[in-house]
Order: sequence, then structure tokens, then C-alpha cells
Amino acid sequence: MAPYFETAKSFADVPVTADGVETATFLLASTDFVNMFDLLGGGVFSFVQNDLRSNIAGVRHRFEAAAAESPTLEKLVTNEWAASGGNHHGTECLVRLVRGLWFTCEALRNMQEDRNAELHTCFKRSYDANLKHHHSFVIRSVVSVAIRAVPHRRDFYARITQGGSHEKFDSELTKWLAGLEVLVLRLKAFLDQGGYGRV
Repeated sequence: MAPYFETAKSFADVPVTADGVETATFLLASTDFVNMFDLLGGGVFSFVQNDLRSNIAGVRHRFEAAAAESPTLEKLVTNEWAASGGNHHGTECLVRLVRGLWFTCEALRNMQEDRNAELHTCFKRSYDANLKHHHSFVIRSVVSVAIRAVPHRRDFYARITQGGSHEKFDSELTKWLAGLEVLVLRLKAFLDQGGYGRV
């Protein structure tokens, strides 16, 4: 059986049209990305996974409630704002989802670029740059402890590749992260410029 990373939907394969980022495929890629961390065992990335899963569910709920009007994430947001009467839960979840994906993307990119750094260092750098300013002191303390529980680099690779090639995983991860970066930067700009939320 092929390792999970070879069968999961990649962010590099999420279609982007003139109307925006395709909602259904983005949700599938996000779900597959989060599920990949299940391979690391119970609780290691739970603080990230729980937040991402909750926000994926919020965006999916809005999508399923108005699928015809939400073929892209941008249309999902604009239609929710036009029709919701003040309830922007789907948009709020999208803002937090993009924020969490960006944090994870940057942490994994740090891991690839600094081959000598342990994972907790890579995640700490990303947290400080991307999420820390969004959290209260109490949340920052919880996250700090959780980041310390991140596995060692060699254990991470052994579990995530499931006996597959580390080089192939790195190559696929590079594509995933490049695809995710394109999507995140596009969505960040759209959300910020439209006044829908700040990533």
C-alpha cells in the first residue's frame, strides 16, 4: 500500500480560476493535509489539528448550505456576506483556517530549509511569526508546551513516510507547500482587501 502522502489530495492540484479557489477541492486538500498528521500518533499535533478540523467543518457547513453559490471560496465569502444578515461564521472559519494552514506551511518550510533544526524549533519560529499575535497569554502558554511535544525530525520522517522514500516525501511536500502558498497569499489578499478578515 502506498504511503498516505502519495495518495492524499495536494494543494498543488487545487484549481484556481478567474472566480477564485475551487471550494470542494480546497476542502478535500485541507482535510487530507490535516489527516496526514494522524500518522504521528495521539495528541502530538492535536492543538493544530483540532483548530484546523473545526474551521474546515465551518467552511464545509457554509459550502453545503449554499453549494450553488459557493463554487469558489471567494464566492462563498461574498455570498455569505450578502445573504447572512450579520452571520459570517463560514468566513470567520475560512480566515482561521487560512491562518492555521499558513502557520503549518511555514513550519514545514522551515523544516525543509533548515535541515539541522529540530521540528519544535521550526514550529516555534512559525508560531512566533504567524499566530502568536492572535492569541492571549494563556493560549500562548498552552501552545508553547504543545510545540515542545513535537517529535524529533527523524521520528517525524519515519512516521510520515510510512516506510516510503524520504526524498520522495520531501519532493511532494515541496509541491504541496508551494501550492498552499499560492492559495494562502491569494486568499489573504482577498480577505484583507474585502474587509472580511485579517489572516
